[in-house]
Amino acid sequence: MPIASVSGRARVASQSPAKTPTKKTPSLPSATLQPGMGAVPHAAGTTFRVWAPHAEAVAVIGSFNEWDAARNTLQLEGDGYWATDVAGAQPGDEYKYRITHQGREFDRNDPYARQVTNSAGSSVVHNPHFDWGDDNFRMPAWNELVIYELHVGTFNAPNASHVGTFLSVAEKMPYLRDLGINCIELLPATEFPGSRSWGYNPSNPFALESDYGGPVAFKELVKKAHEHGIAVVLDVVYNHFGPGDLDLWQFDGWSENGGGGIYFYNDWRAHTPWGDNRPDYGRPEVRQYIRDNALMWLHDYRVDGLRADAIAFVRNVHGESDPAADLPDGWSLMRWINEEIARTMPWKITIAEDMRGNAGITETIENGGQGFNSQWDNQFLNPIVRALTTPEDADRDMHAVAEALTVSYNGDAFRRVIYTESHDEVANGKARLPEEIMPGDAAHWFPKKRATLGAALVLTAPGIPMLFQGQEFLADGAFVDTEPLDWQRAEHRAGLVHLYRDLIALRRNTRGNTAGLGGQHTHVFHLNNTDKLVAFTRSTAQEGPGETTVVVANFANKIYEAYTIGLPGPGHWRVRFNSDWQGYDGEFGDFESFGTEAFKGEYDGYKWHGTIGIAPYAVLILSQGEH
Repeated sequence: MPIASVSGRARVASQSPAKTPTKKTPSLPSATLQPGMGAVPHAAGTTFRVWAPHAEAVAVIGSFNEWDAARNTLQLEGDGYWATDVAGAQPGDEYKYRITHQGREFDRNDPYARQVTNSAGSSVVHNPHFDWGDDNFRMPAWNELVIYELHVGTFNAPNASHVGTFLSVAEKMPYLRDLGINCIELLPATEFPGSRSWGYNPSNPFALESDYGGPVAFKELVKKAHEHGIAVVLDVVYNHFGPGDLDLWQFDGWSENGGGGIYFYNDWRAHTPWGDNRPDYGRPEVRQYIRDNALMWLHDYRVDGLRADAIAFVRNVHGESDPAADLPDGWSLMRWINEEIARTMPWKITIAEDMRGNAGITETIENGGQGFNSQWDNQFLNPIVRALTTPEDADRDMHAVAEALTVSYNGDAFRRVIYTESHDEVANGKARLPEEIMPGDAAHWFPKKRATLGAALVLTAPGIPMLFQGQEFLADGAFVDTEPLDWQRAEHRAGLVHLYRDLIALRRNTRGNTAGLGGQHTHVFHLNNTDKLVAFTRSTAQEGPGETTVVVANFANKIYEAYTIGLPGPGHWRVRFNSDWQGYDGEFGDFESFGTEAFKGEYDGYKWHGTIGIAPYAVLILSQGEH
């Protein structure tokens, strides 16, 4: 989540009472009035429903009534909800709500609008029907996932003058499938001000970004991804809304202390690093609003999971472990959402970005946790990146590397997402990993060797591995939302793309000899902090060839022609991957690392040992079996 200085949208002076008034009338009698919030089209027209508890009157204006507030007024249903049915309103029509508060009239976009013309424009009645075709997609198990994080606006943009779209992302599904990716994670794609943003400033939380193509194009992307066996995870932002073009702000005219009104805290709890715009997690209608949003993506848009941004700021005002600033309603809100997903759609994944090493985030709800399936893990990220970017070999800490490899949450290896590059890690004053290793010369031998060493650890260590767009072809510099990926690099660096393809195939065990990489068990059995090598096993609970996989990583600029390590069993151990192969890059040394026979004799705590050769800054993956 980027932290930047922000300013709220223009505040409206509040003269409203401190308490929400109670307004109740009988339900609106109508044969055509439909359930649901926002604009709900049906055969006879469209039902409009909005929550505005402090409004004295509400009307819907739009292209169907010449924007005349006198023609379609809403009736108060009770508890601050207003509704009406408009026979002439159809999908594609634009509209807004005209709200009257203390004699003042103003227009607001629909908080539940599925589509807007733009963040400063109008809401659009959206037709929810879509031809999903023969969608037989099945979400992979967590231990089979390989995530590729991407930003729609830059991933496959035509040029620097135009942003990418949902459809341009869909064009790359064959490439991602062939790379071995089976899950994409999109940076937030809901409507934001302008056409360029990371997406962490949502102005219309229910509407898909218009410059990316809107809701239908988003469904086309999900459909295309599923056709290629690729899951879709969407990043959602519930720690704040806005601040720009935010019609939720003082939505019905009421506020306290100059705050945001009915959707927001109006006291010290409103403060976030992105403005005083934290939603009021304790207010039932706001809780329902956020819950409806989360479930909408999973139900209506068929996304396969959610990544919740910066939830430390949902559970605590300061995003820290400070009981005085805790937000128990924020914690219970996310738990409520996760509980519903687990109950009705347990195959869909929820991922938290908390970044505090808090095991309670991924603890089950039954055990008092928040119920996320996995969480981004800086206990892997920070030690591994430090080891890769430290200039001198002697300063690399293999003890820290070993500890990073063995972290797990709740006794489950896949309760964490591991990576060396993400949108946060390659921006905000930082750069791509090869660039951090050697600024200004990211294509040099040192950055290539150490960056691919990191990639091999990401794809062999316990956790759900994640890559960031372009990482596989050595994208350099820093991530900015104005610079599209240079896809010519994928051709120029085809060997490195091949390296990632091989690693992903081994991680997913598509060749049938590295099942251990998807197992729950990890054991660092060799740690040499003097010569800078570490070796570990990944294994399943089964026995047999491939069920235990050995990974050896050399963090030194030194060739070891005959290096002895312990081995977990007798027989021949074959090298399945050698990151120094010259086919991956013409500058690599092509040092041949042959497999080894396991000889009797205790070593590294095992009853067997063997001798292998390993190149500088290289990773070897070994397993047993004939094929």
